[in-house]
Amino acid sequence: MKKEKKGGLLLGALVLLAVVAIVALVGILALRPEKTIIQGEAVAAEYRVSGKVPGRVEMYLYEEGDQVKKGDTLVIIYSPEVEAKKEQALAARDMAEAVNQKAKNGAQKEQIMGAYELYQKAKAGEEIYRKSYERVQRLFDKGVVSAQKRDEVEAQYKAAAATVKAAKSQYDMALAGARDEDKAAAEAQVARVDGILKEIAAAEAERYLLSPCDGEVSELFPRVGELVGQGSPVMSIVDMNDVWFTFAVREDMLAKFHQGSTVTIKIPSLGEEHYPVVVTHVKSMGTYATWRSTQQNGGYDVRTFDVKCRPMVTIPNLRPGMTALVVE
Repeated sequence: MKKEKKGGLLLGALVLLAVVAIVALVGILALRPEKTIIQGEAVAAEYRVSGKVPGRVEMYLYEEGDQVKKGDTLVIIYSPEVEAKKEQALAARDMAEAVNQKAKNGAQKEQIMGAYELYQKAKAGEEIYRKSYERVQRLFDKGVVSAQKRDEVEAQYKAAAATVKAAKSQYDMALAGARDEDKAAAEAQVARVDGILKEIAAAEAERYLLSPCDGEVSELFPRVGELVGQGSPVMSIVDMNDVWFTFAVREDMLAKFHQGSTVTIKIPSLGEEHYPVVVTHVKSMGTYATWRSTQQNGGYDVRTFDVKCRPMVTIPNLRPGMTALVVE
């Protein structure tokens, strides 16, 4: 009987010790600090293609996901303003060339008549622009059209009026006969119009937007037919040859992330393979990314740093936005 009683007490003590051990182990595991994971993402250089000439998207030559080469024509912009200015400049050059030829050869009856006809043509054009301006001004007063539209029509009207004055001056010169000064002025007028034509040719070339690099079309912004303003992005190109990783690293974990150091990472979406990367830039992310101390004694605020790393080897199938993890 006594032996049975002693055996029961021994078993109870063993069970109690086992329970205490299990509770202690659970407590140790629960209080053990979790392993900190430093996570980042892949980033690629992105170029936004835009033009100097406002207009409408006439045609996309590439779609999202297409591969392009530097210098490839990506988008064609339709700009009626450029076409109109070109026609005006060509007409002005014809007139300037005629005046210049007249100054060289001396005014003839036919030349005087030609200058007169150009003068009448300019007057007719001024009358059309005047009526357009008066009509748009009335609509502007009623709040139907914008100030920008009114200003554009007003500028065209003033330009037409200036053309009339120039044509009248040339007609008067034809009647009076050319002097040396007139000949020089006529040549200068031709040179000026040639300069305008070169400027228009440059603007016309800007209708064709070219790829700034080898890369992949990542996004198209406006649809075909939509208006785009000067400098507005039309397409986005990602340069897959210029890829890096960014990590947000707490200051107390920054020891191995100094400039030039090598870090090993893995990219979960590409499997368990490890890749070496080199730290190229370390920059504080500012006070908004500071970890504030919650300890009353011995604590301090910990800043977060933006760490930029570039891969040391080619990583197949890497895409911008993929998650990267630092391997301990």
